[in-house]
Amino acid sequence: MSIKTVLSILDVSQFKDDLKGAVDFCQTHGAHLTALVVSMCATPPLTTYDALSTIRLDERQREIDRLTEKAADIKTLLSGSTSSYDVQEIYTEFAWADDDIAERALYADLVLIGPEAARNEELRRRVIDGALFQSPTPVLVTPSDKMVRLPPKTILLAWDSGEEAARAARQSIDFLQAAGTVHVTLVDPLAARSVNGEEPGADIAAFLARHGVKVDVDYVASGGRLVDETLRQHAADIAADMIVMGAYSHPRLQERLFGGVTRSMLKDSDIPLFLAH
Repeated sequence: MSIKTVLSILDVSQFKDDLKGAVDFCQTHGAHLTALVVSMCATPPLTTYDALSTIRLDERQREIDRLTEKAADIKTLLSGSTSSYDVQEIYTEFAWADDDIAERALYADLVLIGPEAARNEELRRRVIDGALFQSPTPVLVTPSDKMVRLPPKTILLAWDSGEEAARAARQSIDFLQAAGTVHVTLVDPLAARSVNGEEPGADIAAFLARHGVKVDVDYVASGGRLVDETLRQHAADIAADMIVMGAYSHPRLQERLFGGVTRSMLKDSDIPLFLAH
């Protein structure tokens, strides 16, 4: 995958570090930056008088004005950048934020969520739910102040022979090719034709090697631990700069829910995560 357009999601309340990281990322890849600053409001209950009150309308207008002001600040900060860029803004309700973000993600090669946006749990969830699960675009999440190392020296590719993992490998190929070593990691693999093949990990290792990727295949025993815990520990053991994995979701009930491993990795990992669905 060639990265030509990057959509950086920015929290209206705090974004300077995320914006700087996005600019550095785009300059490294020679990519266009779309800076999308997001302000979300709660949907007022329609059964109460307050939903139509002047106070609430005034509050919403202040939020919109603040968003416009912050978008102008971002344009000023980017004016000295050598990268190609544009600035967009979204004022949306919590209930519709994922749909609005998904629409913008359709026109990007990669969605970036920096540490400041990642710390806003509600925003992070809406971005993942929209960009990842409602568009074909992968997401790169930096859940802590540990920024993405470019190029990443060591990458852990979580592998289970599933469609999502295969898509993550394909969409992250630029990162995998640039890495010093890619550790294809299988947790408690089963040697079976219908699952991982007679030699688990051999097929994906051969595929990546043909793309010039330097590959090691790691079989990791969970020892009774959860898969996400095992992956995080192995990532620490190999000093991984990035984890690449497929993202899984459960069917919709009353709301969209992340699969257990995906949700836990987003919540507890301090290593940048490249996710594809």
